[in-house]
This record gives sequence, structure tokens and C-alpha cells, in this order.
Amino acid sequence: MGSPVVVMGVSGSGKSTVGAALAQRMRVPFADGDDFHPAANIAKMSAGHALDDEDRHPWLESIGEWLVDHHDGGVMSCSALKRKYRDQLRRHCPDVVFLYLSGSPEVIRRRQASRPGHFMPAALLDSQFATLEPLGPDESGIVIDVDQSIDAIVHEYVEQAATQSNTATTEQENR
Repeated sequence: MGSPVVVMGVSGSGKSTVGAALAQRMRVPFADGDDFHPAANIAKMSAGHALDDEDRHPWLESIGEWLVDHHDGGVMSCSALKRKYRDQLRRHCPDVVFLYLSGSPEVIRRRQASRPGHFMPAALLDSQFATLEPLGPDESGIVIDVDQSIDAIVHEYVEQAATQSNTATTEQENR
């Protein structure tokens, strides 16, 4: 099937929606990282407080365990804002691929405004952008602009992933 995919980005970028659509397209299981937060994290975010690295560690461990259980294919939505968080996930599952949903603060704010009842207050968006460390050139992943339809994002990911896979296969054959 392939490696598991973590759909990453700030709150409101569409991780859960894109992740579910991508998993359906790939015919693999989907899990929402929000469901892995302990109650204390949800209470902290609901009160308008950003999570710190200590809060995130057990949450990322749970997500990493899910990735191990789905090493042959699965999609997880998870903010994975810092390189060290992605490294923590890679320690569990070295072949995980990241789909970074990139968008300007204006686009993300517009998307967040259409999500009533979500536990991440829009006020925390600035702290998420301040924390965000985009994928490095040495990280396995694809960056896609979120200012397009869900279908277009999923299609672009599938196309780019296939191209990267074909390039990697050709490089291995040429060695």
C-alpha cells in the first residue's frame, strides 16, 4: 500500500477534511489527531491557552503508536508544527510522509470562521503560525496550498506522491 501520511498544518488549514478525503481516495484508515489529545489538553486549548511541548509529548507518542500500527498505509491529521514533533513521529515510523497544508493567515482565518464549535479558538492561530516550522528540504513530504478545493488538494497530493515514488524507484534502479 505505502507509507502512512500525516496531514499537517495550523488549526483551520483543513487537516481533518483533507485527511479523511485522502484516506478515502487511497482506501486506507483515517484518524484525526484531535481525538488523541488527553482531556487536559482539550481543556487548556478551550480556555484559550496554547499547548507547550510538555503537553504535546504524550499526544505525539499516541499518534506515533497509531502510525506504527498503520505502517503499511493510513492517514493521520496532526498539526506537527515543529520539526522536533515530526522527528518524534519519525522515531516511531521512519517512513512517514507529511502533507503540509500551507496557507496565509488570512486564508486560514477565513476557513476558521466557518468552523463553529471547534475547540481551538481563532485567537490561538497567531501562536500556531509563530510555532510553525515548515517542512525542511530533508523531510519526506509535499507542500500544497490550501486555497483550493478539497478534491484539488487530494488530486495534487496523489499526483505529486506518484511522481516522487517513480523518481525514487528510477534512482534506486540506476544505482
